[in-house]
Amino acid sequence: MANYAELMAQAQALMAQAEEARKSELASTIADIKAKMKQFGITVADLGGASGGKKPAKSKSTAVAKFRGPQGELWAGGPGRKPEWVRAVLASGKSIEDFRI
Repeated sequence: MANYAELMAQAQALMAQAEEARKSELASTIADIKAKMKQFGITVADLGGASGGKKPAKSKSTAVAKFRGPQGELWAGGPGRKPEWVRAVLASGKSIEDFRI
């Protein structure tokens, strides 16, 4: 039976082989994908990757603020999830109307 050092050397050699195989397969896969994209006229934007794989940043609301929080936070009062300060105000029993600008 092999000792620990021999097994570790074998494991490292196998990991190096696996990495080389991955790189080789990756290169051929990318080439296949590029060929199909060219064949069908597919762009990176068609795949949803126009932003480099990141989700586009949400734009800030352009609505006029109707409420000002205790720390000066602003909220337009629109649909969607209420800001944390609004939820805290409501949970404390106060009316959001007390914070109307």
